[in-house]
Amino acid sequence: TISLKAYNEGNQIVIQIDDDGKGLDVEVLKDKAISNGVITDKEADSMSDKEAFMLIMKAGFSTAAAVTNVSGRGVGMDVVKTNIEKVNGIIDIDSEKGVGSSIKLKIPLTLAIIQALLVGVQEEHYAIPLASVLETVRISTDEIYTVEGRSVMRLRDDVLSLVHIGDIFEVERILDSSEHAYVVVLGLGAQKLGLIVDSLVGQEEIVIKSLGEYLKGIEGVAGATIRGDGGVTLIVDVVALMEMAKNVKSAAMGDSASNAAQITLEKTKASDYTIMIVDDSKTDRMIMRKSLEATGMTLVEAVDGQEALSILKQGDHNFDAMLIDIEMPRMDGYTLATEIKKYNRYKTLPLIAVTSRTGKSDRMRGVESGMVEYITKPYSADYLSSVVQRNVNFKSEFL
Repeated sequence: TISLKAYNEGNQIVIQIDDDGKGLDVEVLKDKAISNGVITDKEADSMSDKEAFMLIMKAGFSTAAAVTNVSGRGVGMDVVKTNIEKVNGIIDIDSEKGVGSSIKLKIPLTLAIIQALLVGVQEEHYAIPLASVLETVRISTDEIYTVEGRSVMRLRDDVLSLVHIGDIFEVERILDSSEHAYVVVLGLGAQKLGLIVDSLVGQEEIVIKSLGEYLKGIEGVAGATIRGDGGVTLIVDVVALMEMAKNVKSAAMGDSASNAAQITLEKTKASDYTIMIVDDSKTDRMIMRKSLEATGMTLVEAVDGQEALSILKQGDHNFDAMLIDIEMPRMDGYTLATEIKKYNRYKTLPLIAVTSRTGKSDRMRGVESGMVEYITKPYSADYLSSVVQRNVNFKSEFL
């Protein structure tokens, strides 16, 4: 059986021909080459199997017992080699006697034309070779879960790993309040990956251009294409991207992994609980920190609402609760709470107001913005600690 397939690999197009026949016999190839005067006995002894396989590319070389109208003249493979070299391509041969052979023709992508799916992340566009796209799906963000720090979704009977293209190429992402996500399902052999993108732009036939000597080493990028409006779109190297995805952790909001999925992870020690303290007063942050240090929880500080949102966006922590001052520069506590509650992942995150404002209208505004508790200053360390422990279901045995 002979199978033929073509795919992108880095900045090359690979045409692969697999034959499950008898395979190449290295000794027969060497003996024939010696008898034809192509190589010497000494050269044959030092020749590797790979080098021996390439003997079939020599002009006039053939191991056929008889010459026919279609074989035995040693012309065909020489023609292939000559034409591949004209376009700066290479030929790679693997074979095992009695098992079969695999021949790869690798051609540079300098001016190749392929069908591609254009996707968007922020203001950037990327082109994904359509040959590697199995399907695209639009899902609810509630269908995305986090398992052992990785985002996953169920696609029919399979569990599909997910990663946001912005996390792979380190494109800064704004907090996304959308309740839906676009997933491009990529396939490479038996491997599958769900690539989350901000938008699906469309399908186009594109001309692939090399990135040149200075940029050719960019990981995950196979080349570039020039759009009709003159803009440049990078072309994704699917092979490299799937490898890079293995090192990308679950992001905080862009992949919208549900908070419910996070809190089902078993807490095995006090430091598994993470609390963010948000207050523009260094003294007040220190008081809250000292009130909670005895519990052993992990504490993260922010000086105002803007910094708190930035910390959430970075996704370095899975927060169990936030202590939020109301009066802060740049972004006050009410606005911060309102912004956080827009995102599915944090709809159930306990937001606890810690403020000197005691009026009924202040409390009502806190409730409307999403606060679940309202602690007024001054307060006792024990009281603050008990409120936090209650809201995060802190295990008493950790104390």
